[in-house]
Amino acid sequence: MRAVPTWVDKVVDRDKLEQCIYDLAFKPDGSQIVVAAGNRVLIYDTNDGTLIQPLKGHKDTVYCVAYAKDGKRFASGSADKSVIIWTNKLEGILKYTHNDSLQCLSFNPITHQLASCACSDFGLWSMEQKAVSKHRCSSRITCCSWTNDGQYLAIGMYNGQISIRTKNGEEKLKFERPGGAVNPIWKMSWNPAKGEAHDVLAVVDWGQKLSFYQLSGQKIGKDRDLAYDPCSLGFFSKGEYMVIGGSNKQAVLHTKEGVQLGVIAEQKSWIWSCAVRPDQNFVAVGCQDGTIAYYQLIFSTVHGLYKDRYAYRENMTDVIVQHLLTEQKVRLKCRDLVKKIAIYKNRLAVQLSDKIIIYELYSEDASDMHYRVKEKINQKFECNLLVVCSQHIVLCQEKRLTCYSLSGNKEREWVMEALIRYIKVIGGTSGREGLLVGLKNGQILKIFVDNPFPILILKQQTSVRCLDLNSSRKHLAVVDEHNTCLVYDVDTKELLFQEPNANSVAWNTQCEDMLCFSGNNQLNIKASNFPVHQQKMQGFVVGFTGSKIFCLHVYAMTTVEVPQSAPMYQYLERKQFKDAYRVACLGVTEKDWNALAHEALQGLDFDTSKKAFIRVRDLRYLELIHNIEERKRRGELDDQLFLADVFAYQGKFGEAAKLYKRAGHEQKAMNMYTDLCMFDQAKDFIGSGDPQDKKLLITKQADWAKNINEPRAAAEMYLSAGEHLKAVEIIGDNGWADMLIDVARKLDKADREPLGKCAEYFKRMEQFAYAAETLTKMGDTRNLILLHVESRNWEAAFTLVEKHSEFKDDVYVPYARWLAENDRFEEAQKAYHKAGQQREAVRVLEQLTHNAVMESRFNDAGYYFWNLSMQCLEIAGKNEENSREMLQKFQEFQSKAEVYYVYHTIQRYTDEPFTSHQAETLFNMAKYLWHAILKEVPHGVSKVNTLYALAKQSRILQAYKLARFAFEKLQSLRIPPRLQDTVDLGSITIRSKPFHDAEEVLPMCYRCSTTNPLLNNQGNQCTNCSQPFVHSFSSFDVLPLVEFVLENSLSDEEAVQLIQMEPPRRDRGINGRSSRLQGSTEFVPVVVNRSVLQSMDRSQVVVKKWPSPLRYQYYKSLLDDVNVTVCPSCNQTFHVEEYELLVLQNNHCPFCRRNPSEIKAD
Repeated sequence: MRAVPTWVDKVVDRDKLEQCIYDLAFKPDGSQIVVAAGNRVLIYDTNDGTLIQPLKGHKDTVYCVAYAKDGKRFASGSADKSVIIWTNKLEGILKYTHNDSLQCLSFNPITHQLASCACSDFGLWSMEQKAVSKHRCSSRITCCSWTNDGQYLAIGMYNGQISIRTKNGEEKLKFERPGGAVNPIWKMSWNPAKGEAHDVLAVVDWGQKLSFYQLSGQKIGKDRDLAYDPCSLGFFSKGEYMVIGGSNKQAVLHTKEGVQLGVIAEQKSWIWSCAVRPDQNFVAVGCQDGTIAYYQLIFSTVHGLYKDRYAYRENMTDVIVQHLLTEQKVRLKCRDLVKKIAIYKNRLAVQLSDKIIIYELYSEDASDMHYRVKEKINQKFECNLLVVCSQHIVLCQEKRLTCYSLSGNKEREWVMEALIRYIKVIGGTSGREGLLVGLKNGQILKIFVDNPFPILILKQQTSVRCLDLNSSRKHLAVVDEHNTCLVYDVDTKELLFQEPNANSVAWNTQCEDMLCFSGNNQLNIKASNFPVHQQKMQGFVVGFTGSKIFCLHVYAMTTVEVPQSAPMYQYLERKQFKDAYRVACLGVTEKDWNALAHEALQGLDFDTSKKAFIRVRDLRYLELIHNIEERKRRGELDDQLFLADVFAYQGKFGEAAKLYKRAGHEQKAMNMYTDLCMFDQAKDFIGSGDPQDKKLLITKQADWAKNINEPRAAAEMYLSAGEHLKAVEIIGDNGWADMLIDVARKLDKADREPLGKCAEYFKRMEQFAYAAETLTKMGDTRNLILLHVESRNWEAAFTLVEKHSEFKDDVYVPYARWLAENDRFEEAQKAYHKAGQQREAVRVLEQLTHNAVMESRFNDAGYYFWNLSMQCLEIAGKNEENSREMLQKFQEFQSKAEVYYVYHTIQRYTDEPFTSHQAETLFNMAKYLWHAILKEVPHGVSKVNTLYALAKQSRILQAYKLARFAFEKLQSLRIPPRLQDTVDLGSITIRSKPFHDAEEVLPMCYRCSTTNPLLNNQGNQCTNCSQPFVHSFSSFDVLPLVEFVLENSLSDEEAVQLIQMEPPRRDRGINGRSSRLQGSTEFVPVVVNRSVLQSMDRSQVVVKKWPSPLRYQYYKSLLDDVNVTVCPSCNQTFHVEEYELLVLQNNHCPFCRRNPSEIKAD
């Protein structure tokens, strides 16, 4: 560190009396300095020390000045008890007073609030306040300072105490200092560093101590003895250093921890004030005798470099070791002024003010950055240069070199003929390292630390500034005092070359023929004896490793990545491929690696080329090299053919074709041009009329046309080459229907694959007619049927299925699905049935039935259950294995169909306000339904609705006993609110009626003539003979029918013939055998033989013709005037008149919904 005086001035009054400089303050931009001198405030220009203007306003001595951080105003305080606020235009704008003389001033760095301290009180002023708020103190105030965040004000007092105040002046904390009563505080300041963990207050007192405190009052470290009375204290802007001046007549530089670094200025009287220019290394001091001195501080660079490790001084007391490749850094805190640094391998030597410390690495790891102290030499040395070896340190002082062991013992000394200008360790075995020494007289020597005799390498006429030895130790580079770089051969002492404009030089540690030197803001790189390559760079080089150049610019060491492209290309020009590869390994761009690989390949240096292509991971060229090497191993030695392959890979097709032809391989040239779609050039190499070659050429030309998006031309070429399938694919993909039709018609039916593709593309274009034509030509019936199915041409599909029944499933199943998708479920069910998909047909019907029940469409539900029952019956007839199960399901579904059919009317009666049915019909239906649901109630059928209808109609028809039963049953069920009142009223009023049913509503059994009660727990059958009642499925009256069965020897067909044979004659009854028992619960029908059948009047016989496996059912009508008919589809019985009326009204049977005429046609 050096302090250079910039300007000095001495302040005197009119009588030439010296005026003490009590305080100084810089303007925040550093352009002006405010000086408290006598009773005046002086403004100086800091650049040249010119007095800009003296300011008069005080009547007595000015003790303190302060500038606001925003640079808009400053303040001065005087012994006249007044404070004056000045603008930056040097105009006074405000004046206020205290009760005592002013001692110190300080502006808040954030709010710009001014703290003015008199002897016994302090005031707080800001532009926003009209009045100054003042606060008393217990002791005389000597100094004050705001914290960096402007939240707290520290006040130092004569009794040694420190008071911490808030922005409002309230005391937050007061702390005592040991011996404070006899050691008054004279100056203090908060460290302005922004990165600190906590605020640090530096305090100097007249006990000649320097102390540090936290905001909490906690002391930091130990007091530092100053050995003089301090009068001033000032921090640098970043807080790394501080300046203290006082009775020793010196301004002394300290670190922020208080370590003394050196003297900035020495004066003839006490230094009462000192200030540091913001953001610059300038210091101003003010003295007792009126002297104002302005100094520039120059911090010299103290550093050392060994390969990729760089050690340098920071904050004067710390050593930073930086790994230039990994950018790792480690800090060594020495807590003393660092004078010299030397680094070598795992050793680091640091010279302090009174000792030398030698550090070593913890391990031999190249990336290890942890150092520990190995030795300390507690001795003060004076030297110009310092180097360290593995077991020694060498100190240079002018002409003398002194070698010490690491323990501090002097071992050897060399005295040179001239001043030593440069010294460098050049390696060697441990304890026997060599030093390269350059002298002012031009001598360059080599010294070994274990040898007392220097070895003269060479002597030049000019003084040495810098030197370096290459890795092979054969060439020596020297920079002399004329900035010339000279390179010598060490053995012959011959000057190999010289280059001007150099200030430093360094050999590449990884390439012995390459060096770099810097000068005139240029970086120069020279390889072998090639011309110098230049690029811009500031600073000077200190090291060169691979492609990294280490450059020191001002105080910063930077690593410059320099691709070694220029020297590599210089080697390539001379076809020195291996040397070029060696340079490229130091670091070049990927483009440079490519260039090297291709040049070496053209030069047939396959080994170098292969290594370069591996670097850029070019598998294509590596495959080529591998192929060539394999061919060479097999005995091929034609370099022309190898070179032709190389040119072809590099895109030099003309040269490759010439070499192929010269080597007698025209076929390779043709293949190359064909692959490149250069068909005109390929024709030049076609053999004499070879048709296969021509076809191949046309095919490849078509491929090329397809790839360049000319599909029509490609299709025509494929057709001419006989590649019909490729042509069809292109035509179809582009949707050219006309062209596809022509191709399909021209193709032979044996070309099944192209024709199949044509049909497929016709389908995509929805040209179904042409697709059908193509499939017909192929004779592909199944795909033709599938085409009609896909196009929904069901009529054509059914026509084909009639001729080819084996494809029935391919038509009916999709047809059924299509019907279901279009909500035509009943037709879909039939289609499934036709297709033989019985389970699917049943599943559709079951879903339809479930939906109808859930939607309260009970009439539809009955119809669907009837369909289900008939399908089960059909399955039972076709499949004997499942016959029994299917017959059970038939009975179940038939029963449910009848229940839902009846419940449809009951539900409409209870839910709708009007009905078209007579009371007797509703009564019969409700009674029938109640008997049908005694054992099981199907889903959706309501007992409440059934009993409600039964109760109401029973009351109307005077069946009071049944009505009372219905009302009582209803009371045990959950009744909807809408019916509750009616049911409650009916339950009461029915008790006023007689407890019996009218005779005319009681059913009679036509077989045993027994009058039955209205309720029968066995169901709809006679209580005496158990014959099931046969109902009319319109009015639900009991029909006068008696069931009989045939003898085992009679078949249904013969029985029908016997009934139809004789003309009808009147019979009073059935003359058959009956084994009925009185009161039996099992029905035993009448059994008839042939003679009985022949005697029956056929008009009185009703036959239910069930399909197989069921037998026909036969009934004898006992009343001639009651005409009964049976629906030929569902076998339900009706009164003839009612049935005909319903068919006329609905055009179908009310139960099975089939028209009788259609049934007869079937």
